[in-house]
Amino acid sequence: MSKLRIGSRGSQLALWQANHISALLRARGHEVEIEIIHTTGDKITDVALAKVGTKGMFTKEIEEALAAGRVDLAVHSLKDLPTELPPGFEIAAITERQDARDAFCSPLYYKIEDLPQHARVGTSSLRRQAQLTAIRPDLDIHPLRGNVDTRLRKLEQGEYDAIILAAAGLTRLGKTELMKQIIPAEIMCPAAGQGALGIEIREGDSATRQHLEFLNDPAARAATTCERALLNRLGGGCQVPIGAFAEIRNGKLHLDAVVADPDGSTLLRESRDGNLIDPEALGNAVGETLLKRGGDKILEAVYGRGLAVPQQP
Repeated sequence: MSKLRIGSRGSQLALWQANHISALLRARGHEVEIEIIHTTGDKITDVALAKVGTKGMFTKEIEEALAAGRVDLAVHSLKDLPTELPPGFEIAAITERQDARDAFCSPLYYKIEDLPQHARVGTSSLRRQAQLTAIRPDLDIHPLRGNVDTRLRKLEQGEYDAIILAAAGLTRLGKTELMKQIIPAEIMCPAAGQGALGIEIREGDSATRQHLEFLNDPAARAATTCERALLNRLGGGCQVPIGAFAEIRNGKLHLDAVVADPDGSTLLRESRDGNLIDPEALGNAVGETLLKRGGDKILEAVYGRGLAVPQQP
C-alpha cells in the first residue's frame, strides 16, 4: 500500500487526532508519517482568538505544506476549518462525530446554575461567552487561551471557578475528571463542526481521496455540511458568536442555530427540519431567517468592533 504523510498541529489534541487517523490507515496497510506544523494560531497565545483577526489561523501553514507536496493529507478539528477552503483543496472525509456539545468543567461546582454570583469563568470563545452571559449575566467571564492541559491547569490552580471546553476534546484526551456537566445544546449551541474531524487533501488528488473514503461518515457529513452552510451564509469564521448544531431525527435533518451579541443582550435562536439529501439548503435557509430577524445587525456590530475574524469572501 502507499505511504501517506499527515500534516498536523503540534498540540496534544491535534496529535491525538492525527495518530487516531494514522492508526486507522495503518490498519488498512498504509505506511504513515506525521509531520508537525506550527500555525499562526499556535504562535499567538496571549490574545483572545476573536481579536486576532486571521482567517484560517489554524490551517494556513498546513495548507501550504499540502500544496507544496510535503504532506498528503491534513487532519483538522472541523470547527477550525474555514467554511470556504482556498482554491486547490478539498475535504476528502468527515469522520464519525464525537459529542458535539460543550462541557462545564470545575473542581467545586457541578453545573452552570451552581456557580455563585460573580464567579470567574474562562472561555476563549465569543459564542460561549454570549450564551453564558445570556443565562448568567452576573458571571465574570475572562479570556482563556492555551491547549487543553494549560486550560485545565489554570482551573486547578484556582485562576477560574469554572471553564467551558468542547466535550469531544476532553473525551479524546481522557481528561474528564473535572468535566461536571455536558451543557445541553438548547442552553449552549455548539460551534459548527464541533466534535468532528475534517480530512483535507489537494483538490483532485483522487488516489489519496480513495484511500480516505472509508473514514467518511455520512451522518456526520450531512450534519456538519448543514452547520457550515449556515455559518457561511452568516459570513462567520470560527470565532464569531454563532452556534449551529444539526442531527438526524426520525430520518430528517434537524438544525438548531444561534446568533448572539457577545454581551448576551440579544440572542436569536432558530430551529428547523430539512431534507437529508440537501443539507446545505437547510443551513442556508436558517441562516437567511436569522439575518432577517436581526442577525445582520448583530454581526455588523461585532465585525465593526473588531471582535471577530473578517467576513469570509
